[in-house]
Amino acid sequence: MGCITTLKRAAVVALVALLAACQTAQGPTTASAPATATPAVQSAAPPVINYAPASAVERGFSALVIDASTGAELYAVEADAPRYPASLSKMMTLYLLFEAVSEGRYSLSSPLTVSAKAAGEPPAKIGLKAGSTITVEQAARALAVKSANDVAIVVAENLAGSEAAFARQMTAQARALGLSRTRFVNATGLPDTAQVTSARDMAKLGLALKSSFPQYGSYYRAKTFSYNGRTFRATNNLVGKVAGVDGLKTGYIRMSGYNLVATANRGGKRLIVVVMGGQSEAARDKEVTRLIEAYS
Repeated sequence: MGCITTLKRAAVVALVALLAACQTAQGPTTASAPATATPAVQSAAPPVINYAPASAVERGFSALVIDASTGAELYAVEADAPRYPASLSKMMTLYLLFEAVSEGRYSLSSPLTVSAKAAGEPPAKIGLKAGSTITVEQAARALAVKSANDVAIVVAENLAGSEAAFARQMTAQARALGLSRTRFVNATGLPDTAQVTSARDMAKLGLALKSSFPQYGSYYRAKTFSYNGRTFRATNNLVGKVAGVDGLKTGYIRMSGYNLVATANRGGKRLIVVVMGGQSEAARDKEVTRLIEAYS
């Protein structure tokens, strides 16, 4: 089983590397980019070792469409410019949680203990109480559907001992996946100017998350999540609304604007679409939908 897992991870890394290799120096393949797009920031890939991402532009717009099967870039606007990930960060929180399960350190039924810090996190949250527990599976579903900040801290503290230690693991895993423009300092994506990424890095992360752990695909397709007598609606409005959309993750803080990494499968063609810095939730969803329709 260990050899199979190693081979599967190697295949994912190879596909992510192919995605990076397929970058083009040309502009968007559509007629025009949204008026909110910002000027290009970086033109060459920075060194991976000891790389500190540049400061992000508040609510800066970026967009990217990738053929998830080949890694080919189909459309790009400021795809490598530094941006604030907001709750897109939780894709990495999920990645490390699923990795812990695959390595046998946890099972889906393992209980995770809730600290006072976790219980005190601001919304979005599911209202965990200090001293209670939540299973790994419940935690994963809460992150995928509701983007719960209290749950993200529970995962971080249980897996690494503290959120700071977990954030270091997140950044180390980002480097291993080739996310050279990404730095994590928290598990939630809550405001911190040091937590920086790019649209391309978030596309790579979305690809790695779904390719490495395909058994959890239903988590991202779920429209609701129920816990402790309450039902929470999915933050991804396109699931069940736009044909073929089967995930993946939304994000919003004031600094970032409205972000979405969406995956879609239409007629066997698999896309990853990233929009960051949307002016509103509706505008973000409209742009992601437009891009899916244009390139599927």
